[in-house]
Amino acid sequence: MKKLSLITASLLVAGTLANAAVVASVNGKDITDTQVNEDLAPLLRGQSITTLPAQQKQMVLTQYIAEQLILEEAKKANVEKDPLYAKELERAKNQISMVVYQQKLAQNVKISDAQIKAFYDKNKQAFVDPAAAKARHILVENEAEAKNIINELKNLKGDALTQKFAELAGTRSKDPGSAARGGDLGWFDAQSMVKPFADAAFSLKKGEMSKTPVKTQFGYHIILKEDSRARKQYTEKDKQVRDVIENELKKEEVNKILQQKAQELFTKAKVEIK
Repeated sequence: MKKLSLITASLLVAGTLANAAVVASVNGKDITDTQVNEDLAPLLRGQSITTLPAQQKQMVLTQYIAEQLILEEAKKANVEKDPLYAKELERAKNQISMVVYQQKLAQNVKISDAQIKAFYDKNKQAFVDPAAAKARHILVENEAEAKNIINELKNLKGDALTQKFAELAGTRSKDPGSAARGGDLGWFDAQSMVKPFADAAFSLKKGEMSKTPVKTQFGYHIILKEDSRARKQYTEKDKQVRDVIENELKKEEVNKILQQKAQELFTKAKVEIK
């Protein structure tokens, strides 16, 4: 659920050291998926590093490793002895104290079934997996070349078509990102692609290739549809949905508690603003 994942961006990705998988090694030190998932939870938005497409996984890990290497250099430079380090450490401790305090408050907040249903009814569209397609494509610069490729592939079916399509995508497609994966675009919804491409891809049946070139501002595409998923509406009875809603409602209640407590403390304290 892409939209649902946005709501849960602040949640940590589940994982334990017991079943952690090594995803990289730097100077002999292993980096596990659990470590990366926890450190990059806001960026991954509920996903695991191990489930990302190969190219995206490579990009995320490269950036993560670069930051770890810089961190090692910072430690070698004895930044802990710099006065600024102590100041920033104190600031970080204060922030952590606020987070832990908010979590303690949340433990005492109870959310009813009625509250969950009301939130769900108001935000039903956020709990939807849109219809999706899984496809490959070959992108070329002119229509004639696209037609030639279609003619080369049109008599193939099944695995033979997929294999030859992937081969041609790797050698002739002008989209370098997908070409390296045999033209594989993975799963996408209609809003993720330009309209002419989306219209063509979603009109195809599973295993079917576009019979004519599909023109977009990027060039001419040949599309091979590999699979499809129907739109799915999740309900407030789904555990994942209930957990997300409960978390959101607890956040709202904690914010109210904090605002009220701040007013009370401000009233009791001797405050002079100069």
